[in-house]
Amino acid sequence: MHPIGTPLIHARDLTKRFGDFTAVDRISFDVCAGEAFGFLGPNGAGKTSTMRMIACASPVTDGDLLVLGMTPQAQASRIKARLGVVPQQDNLDTEITVRENLLMYARYFDIERQVASKRADELLDFVELSDRADAQVESLSGGMKRRLTIARALVNEPDVILLDEPTTGLDPQARHVVWERLYQLKRRGATLLLTTHYMDEAERLCDRLVVMDKARIVATGSPRELIDKYSTREVLELRCADDVRATLDGRLGGVADRVEMLPDRVQIYTSDGEHALQLVHALGIPLESAVVRRSTLEDVFLRITGRGLIE
Repeated sequence: MHPIGTPLIHARDLTKRFGDFTAVDRISFDVCAGEAFGFLGPNGAGKTSTMRMIACASPVTDGDLLVLGMTPQAQASRIKARLGVVPQQDNLDTEITVRENLLMYARYFDIERQVASKRADELLDFVELSDRADAQVESLSGGMKRRLTIARALVNEPDVILLDEPTTGLDPQARHVVWERLYQLKRRGATLLLTTHYMDEAERLCDRLVVMDKARIVATGSPRELIDKYSTREVLELRCADDVRATLDGRLGGVADRVEMLPDRVQIYTSDGEHALQLVHALGIPLESAVVRRSTLEDVFLRITGRGLIE
């Protein structure tokens, strides 16, 4: 229906204000058919406010926004019919069964009962909840509820799926199961739009993303492009006693391109972490631990804003 490369969402100078408070400050981006596009940033950066405008749940204050070629101001109901929405907080009906949640939701879209029934079975299979179809929602774990919310968002076979912090509050195992389902959606050619403050989630799922901070977009690109532009190939993380840390200022300048002194560790940005570690040892600095790792989007955010994603 939408050729690959066609922007399904087009925003220019998009702005959201609540009284004197600016939640989203003149941001511009395009989301194309078949891509997974992410908004990465800390809580309060403006990610959810942006998603709510796209979902026609909150009016645009200023700027231009087209969703599936339509304007939320004039064509909200037509847009909503083509979107799948996974909100930050699960809002399932806990007093009916898992399968009934999907069937009831299908009614909002005037989907025929027979079609809805077949689709519910397919979706429960997709999110690996077929064996819980007749269970009360209340009995499900957090991860299962999240998967059911994703299944519900797919009932109307949407053109775009909006996911606001899809794995917040889940344990690591449940997060990985949700990621696997979202990855399968990606492979099927779905267009995903997600917000997250987890850099590993953004790296794993997003083809392209924008980094948001204080209501503005501060960087745009693929995870790899952003890491290549704003960080180094490797990071050497050092931990040492507080009295040792106090003596490090200026001593590590010759070890690498950039050194970040964080409250609990020292991060040395370099193309060769092992070589940097040898240089640190040669300086005779006593260490509690040293780890060499690859650069992540967390390092990108730290470089751009001077602080971590999750503070």
